[in-house]
Amino acid sequence: MSTCYSFDEVALAIDNRPSSYAMAQACAAALLDCGIIPRYYGVIPTPALANQSIADRMPAIMVTGSHIPFDRNGLKFYRPDGEISKENEISMLEVAKEFSDISKLPDLNCSKRAAENYIKRNTSFLCGMFKGKRIGIYEHSSAGRDLYSEIFTQLGATVVTIGRSDEFIPIDTEAVSKEDEAKALKWVSEYNLDMLFSTDGDGDRPLVADENGFWLRGDILGLLCSKALGIEAVAVPVSCNTIIQTCGWFKNVALTKIGSPYVIAAFDNLNKNYKNVAG
Repeated sequence: MSTCYSFDEVALAIDNRPSSYAMAQACAAALLDCGIIPRYYGVIPTPALANQSIADRMPAIMVTGSHIPFDRNGLKFYRPDGEISKENEISMLEVAKEFSDISKLPDLNCSKRAAENYIKRNTSFLCGMFKGKRIGIYEHSSAGRDLYSEIFTQLGATVVTIGRSDEFIPIDTEAVSKEDEAKALKWVSEYNLDMLFSTDGDGDRPLVADENGFWLRGDILGLLCSKALGIEAVAVPVSCNTIIQTCGWFKNVALTKIGSPYVIAAFDNLNKNYKNVAG
């Protein structure tokens, strides 16, 4: 990363997994050992961290296992201009670095700046969109659960917060459990909701249920958003719903291996021929 970008700070954030804070401490210790200042933003959604990282032109590390079981964890890396590519990933794995003893991990002082800027971003261009609507926020253990009610309230909605959990729940937006299907049906009726909103654990995959309590899985939600935005061509993993290919809404549908770096790589080819590209 340092061969391509100039920086002396790296942004850090975590999800609500039990192991995430200690992993962030370890990342901070390693950064300090390299002479780099860690900027810790606490528990926030991955897009909030990425947004702040790009604004400040610094790399970022998100400690999260996304939707995998709670006892596992991982890291997501961002360049100063966005998510790392597959080439970046390979280069990182080829680098070996020895660190001094980091058994004593530093305490992390949390800045609210990234959270505040994420709220500002998401309320700046959708003003009043949900005026008169009752929207339920299924909080569970999502990294963004403390932000979403504020965002939707500022957008005009009457917000009902539901299902907050003190234990980590690995929500998979592409494979909604029978339990969560039943919860949505119950909550929409019980609270007279127009919509139910949630995300996966680190807040980068939205999950929305309609006024009848039926969940729109992430790939279907992405399909509808792409149509609304007038997207010409899309890049999606081969695991996505085949209706994306068969609907006829796009001039080109590029299928990739599973993993966002592959989707991002496919954008390079699509951008040569199309103005509006998504994935």
